[in-house]
Amino acid sequence: MAKPQPVNAAASLALKESFLEMMSVERGVSGRTIRNYGRDIDRFAAFLKKESKTVQEAKSDDIANYLAVLSANDYAPATQALCVSAFKQFYLYLYTEKIRPDNPAEHIERPKTRRGLPKVLSMEEVDGLLQMAAQPVPPETLKSRAKSDRLICLLEILYATGLRVSELVSLPKTAIQASREYISVVGKGNKERIIPLSDKAKEAALGYLEKSWAILCPEQVHCQKWLFPSRGKQGHLTAARFAQLLKQLAERSGIAPEKISPHVLRHAFATHLLEGGADLRMVQQMLGHASITTTEIYTHLQQERLRKIVSTHHPLSGKNTQ
Repeated sequence: MAKPQPVNAAASLALKESFLEMMSVERGVSGRTIRNYGRDIDRFAAFLKKESKTVQEAKSDDIANYLAVLSANDYAPATQALCVSAFKQFYLYLYTEKIRPDNPAEHIERPKTRRGLPKVLSMEEVDGLLQMAAQPVPPETLKSRAKSDRLICLLEILYATGLRVSELVSLPKTAIQASREYISVVGKGNKERIIPLSDKAKEAALGYLEKSWAILCPEQVHCQKWLFPSRGKQGHLTAARFAQLLKQLAERSGIAPEKISPHVLRHAFATHLLEGGADLRMVQQMLGHASITTTEIYTHLQQERLRKIVSTHHPLSGKNTQ
């Protein structure tokens, strides 16, 4: 017969659940972040159990020792930094709720991480993807033509708006209106933003709705409110399925599949806008970034591309052999 769980361990589990509920309901934190926080706290609890401690009883040294174990096991600095973020939020919650008198994570420093520049497709590569998407996968049937129209619609909207993939696949059917030149999206933190829709994207979306939506829409009622309906539990196309379709399209277009993802097209949207002279604040608003610092990565990308161009083509670089 299994031993009953100690009362203090059960109490720590209840604290974790109440913390996660607070982060979800009061802070509007995404489901993915909630799952990551829960996972990191559970792993820390398993580490502490070997010392006969619970997360409620942990000291700063315990957190430091755990992070040292992660580092020794070659966990990436970014992974360690996310773990520290979870601890800082969790123990701040325990402190502010007067569950414990101190915050053992307050002075724990996040590992320094170097944020890599995002992968970006050229305008020519995006155009090549769109041209290839317009060619149905053989044998050509009414359904394969409809799937081609759907893929063009997905690509045009994504490249025209820079939506997160989760926002894109969960667009309601009502998001596209012939009388509107924009779409309204509820993003992270339940914040709504209005994004202009290009003529080309609007034309692709209206054409897909008119000719192909009904062909691909399942009979189940829960699927019929979505712009990109599917038989799955969610009722709409999943982010994973769209990513798979993109990689298949990349192969057909002669582009390395590992170079393509929905997020890469979001990067392309932002980068190409800035290259065209768009204001950084405007791009921030359309992307739904809470901080301008996040959007500034695209200015660094522009600088890096310019450096490579100068390095390759400047007559004094030593690489320009004409």
